[in-house]
Amino acid sequence: MKRTFLLAFLFMKIFILYAQKDTLQLLTHATNTNLRGLGIADKNIISVSGSNGMIGISTDGGNSWKWQQVKNFEQKDFRDIEVFDKNHILLMSIDTPAYILKTADGGNSWNTVYKNNTPGMFLDAMNFKGKKGIVVGDPVNGKIFLATSNNNGNYWESITTNFSNKINNGEAFFASSGSNIVLRKDGNFYLVSGGSHARLFTKNFVNTLPVMQGTGSTGANAVAVYKNHIAVCGGDFIHPFRNDSCLCFSDDEGKTWHTPVIPPNGYRSDIIYISDTLLYTCGLTGIDISEDGGKAWRSISKDPFNTCRFNQETNEVFFAGPHGSVAKLKL
Repeated sequence: MKRTFLLAFLFMKIFILYAQKDTLQLLTHATNTNLRGLGIADKNIISVSGSNGMIGISTDGGNSWKWQQVKNFEQKDFRDIEVFDKNHILLMSIDTPAYILKTADGGNSWNTVYKNNTPGMFLDAMNFKGKKGIVVGDPVNGKIFLATSNNNGNYWESITTNFSNKINNGEAFFASSGSNIVLRKDGNFYLVSGGSHARLFTKNFVNTLPVMQGTGSTGANAVAVYKNHIAVCGGDFIHPFRNDSCLCFSDDEGKTWHTPVIPPNGYRSDIIYISDTLLYTCGLTGIDISEDGGKAWRSISKDPFNTCRFNQETNEVFFAGPHGSVAKLKL
């Protein structure tokens, strides 16, 4: 009887610890914005950005938030944000004219570091490695828009690539989470597309992805990289519960691709690696976790989120989404 009681006690303890591990903590919500940008500088500095010109800044690890509408940009949709430290933050607004703004005083004032009035210009995402950054925009006149910065986003220069004229009619990029491009230290990058085609672009090759494609609402939304592992998520945001081909992964730097045996619960707009085996993905129908490198996924929340980031210093995953919602998950 003592042995039975001990086993039951241990089972209950394991169950409680397991449940706590997957418990999502809501930090803030009900702000008049749909958040798609999320940036982390260190264990304390976290910023989010979204529609209606709104940004939120936390200097205490997400416990409290300071919200503001950026003056003269109240109608803009800030789909991506990069946070360097408590003072220096970059904001990206999407459509014509497309802007990249920068603050050097923690958001009290903002300067325009990039502006593009080209008809049809639509910026999608930024990514930085150290001082070097890259921004991607939808094709203009049949060519992919790319610009780079070598000084923390203070100056941007358009670049031409070998595949810039290889974009298909109806193929573009989704600005759903600020995550469809990843810059590498060597200057190469991974970029995923959607629409009529869903593909992975690098400086060296272009590969078709095994995710749903063919319409304006389908395709790849985000790419994550961990050593030689790459994971891509997407789907159809008009039919968010469709999960037959919303995620794929590669273990050889994108040369060959696999799809999950157990997929996430529908359309997913962002994905991150914690390790080579542990991944999280989020979207309009919730959050999923994989503990085997992307082969099988299980749901840990039904709450909608657009984007996620991993804070290595605190071992926490942060999520941001509709209605100004920001949440975290302690690993």
